[in-house]
Amino acid sequence: MEVFVPKVSLVIPVCNVERYLDECLDSVEAQTLEDIEVICVNDGSTDSSAEILRRHAQRDSRIRLVDKPNAGYGHTINLGISLATGEYLGILESDDFAESDMLQRLYEVAESKRLDVVRANYWLYWSSPEPRNEFVEFCQQEHCGSVFSPREYIEPFFFPPALWSMLVRRELIAKNGLRLLETPGASFQDTSFSFKIWSVAKRAMLLHEAFLHYRQDNEASSINNKSKAYYVCDEYAEVERFVRDDVSDLSLMSIAQRRKYDAYVWNLGRIAPSLRVEFARRASGEFSDAMERGWLRDAPLTKSQRRSIQVLIERPEIFVSRFNEGASPAYPAFVSKLLGRMRGGC
Repeated sequence: MEVFVPKVSLVIPVCNVERYLDECLDSVEAQTLEDIEVICVNDGSTDSSAEILRRHAQRDSRIRLVDKPNAGYGHTINLGISLATGEYLGILESDDFAESDMLQRLYEVAESKRLDVVRANYWLYWSSPEPRNEFVEFCQQEHCGSVFSPREYIEPFFFPPALWSMLVRRELIAKNGLRLLETPGASFQDTSFSFKIWSVAKRAMLLHEAFLHYRQDNEASSINNKSKAYYVCDEYAEVERFVRDDVSDLSLMSIAQRRKYDAYVWNLGRIAPSLRVEFARRASGEFSDAMERGWLRDAPLTKSQRRSIQVLIERPEIFVSRFNEGASPAYPAFVSKLLGRMRGGC
């Protein structure tokens, strides 16, 4: 008897998103690619999310509901990955929603080109005061549509993780034992996972189209939570461990350091001003260690970025002072754009 293998397994982590969950699942049920499995992992929701999931599962047999006690985002995604059986794996956040042709378009490109990873652009979405989308173009037109090796064209390493804008060959994840960190209550757990994906992928492609509406008006603020200020550090400790121990390829360490610098500057803009000097001091110690180990020597950094890292290492208080005054240290345009939104821009 032939075993049915879905073309795509879509993992949806769910935790107290009753306000947005119907819209998310409606967009999944409307997908033009029919041969999919949808694994909804309910992470101990205390609102009506579980009831909404059951209702959708009853009317669409492709939706599978998994209930578990609350254990955090990393554990939730990892459980979904372990249950997936499809050729390709996708992740959809339960407060976002997708265009109806998203999975079909991504799958057809991935399958026809024998890709390990296919990634598209996306929209930032606000539902109030009126619905509004803003196109986010990390996949530049001139780099789209051609198969590449992430070791040769390294720019995707420096994109925001955005797991929900890509499909990944499930065999790649299983073969390399890729998983998210499971630190309870942590944030940004897609950071190290996405780095791992690009590190082991051999064939990838970028698409210029956008299919995913990434909601911006449902973010529970963590800027004043001191512990959450350092979760990004845990992610990069895992990236460095992965490079040393799992792939044993220190040529990736220089890429990791550039990406880490981008992320730490982004985090500096995200956290409360009262936490910035302490965070910068920790970053100073980490980059000082990286410099001593020679990890920064070949890092793909501009001269301006190297000067900024030197200031961070030697005088973290000055680094923060310049940041607070708006004379921001060097970082890529996409970080600048994201920081602008955090400070009240759009």
